[in-house]
This record gives sequence, C-alpha cells and structure tokens, in this order.
Amino acid sequence: MITKIEHIGIAVKDPKKSNEIFEKLLGHASFKSELIESQGVKTYFYQVGESKIELLESTSDKSPINKYLQKRGEGMHHLALHVEDIHLELERLTNLGFETIGEVSKGADNKLICFLHPKSTSGVLIELCQELNQL
Repeated sequence: MITKIEHIGIAVKDPKKSNEIFEKLLGHASFKSELIESQGVKTYFYQVGESKIELLESTSDKSPINKYLQKRGEGMHHLALHVEDIHLELERLTNLGFETIGEVSKGADNKLICFLHPKSTSGVLIELCQELNQL
C-alpha cells in the first residue's frame, strides 16, 4: 500500500550551487548526504514536513543520473512513494499493467527501492521506497 510521498528527486549538475539554492529556499541545510556507488550517485536530503527533497549528483559517466542530465538537463527526476511492502506493491502494480525498471535494490536513506517506467505512469518516473527496518 502506498502511504505517502517519500521524496521528490531532482537531478543536479552542480551540487554545491544547488545545495546553496535549496538551503536559501528552505531555510536549512541538507540533513544527510550519501554516496551510492552501485548507482553512481551522491544524494543530498532536505526534510520538508513529512516528505523530503533529494538532490541527485552523478558520480559516474555511466550512471542513470548522468544519462538523464545529458538528455534532459537539470530538474525533477522522479517522484518517490513510500510503501509498506515493496514486493507486494510491485506484484499489485505489475498485475495492473505497470511496467517496472530493474529489480528491487538497496537505495539511499536506508531504503529498498524499485522504479516504475514513465511509459506506464503518464511520463513520471516513480520510485517505490520501503524502509529497510520494516523487513
């Protein structure tokens, strides 16, 4: 079951400049930065109410974020939705015709993640997130 908007992911070219912008905008610094080597990305999280904003910096020419930046430039990359059981939710959604990208994997911020293809979600890349400590 989808319970809330977990975060909004934003692809950035210059993390120093983007962090300065979001610190001014939100009135506080990022509470967490994390390198996810398996995905070639460094993340910066900002808390906004019960949801978060995640800035995504590419750390590899082969990362999905680098490919996104080369094709589309900076901007909203994905909408992340919190789920209670990622495997049950994926089964439910694929049975309803949603197309996935890749498999369930460990992501940033102590989460299991999986993506739904934008072709099946009105052009929006959707990330499903489950807290690892919910297992």
